[in-house]
Amino acid sequence: MGKEEKKEKEEKPLDKKEKGKAEEPLDKEKKEKEEKPLDKMTAKELREAALKIPEITGVHSMNKAELLATIKKARGIVDVKEKSDVSVREIKNKIQALKAEKAEAHEKKDKARIKILRRRISRLKKKTRRAA
Repeated sequence: MGKEEKKEKEEKPLDKKEKGKAEEPLDKEKKEKEEKPLDKMTAKELREAALKIPEITGVHSMNKAELLATIKKARGIVDVKEKSDVSVREIKNKIQALKAEKAEAHEKKDKARIKILRRRISRLKKKTRRAA
């Protein structure tokens, strides 16, 4: 009995009113995605938007910050305020260089230099957290 009832529910076609109700939420979702500001979009949504612009290449290898910058450039949007002048990647490269320098200071047993480098690395790590 239970199987037959399930089949009847599956086979039952939707009325015109029900079809309209089923399609309305999808239309609203599409409108919301189009109206959503670039800064609030996810990386996946930004990739989809970038794929629609023929000028942009290498979309799948870009991160969110790069996608935002290229889409804004392609659309002619001037970004008035920037969070920071330095990107997270650049900061992390500086951290790696300082860590190497700190390792050299450990070998030379230069405690003062180690202390300075440790503080610099710590500050840069904080910057990456704020910039992200």
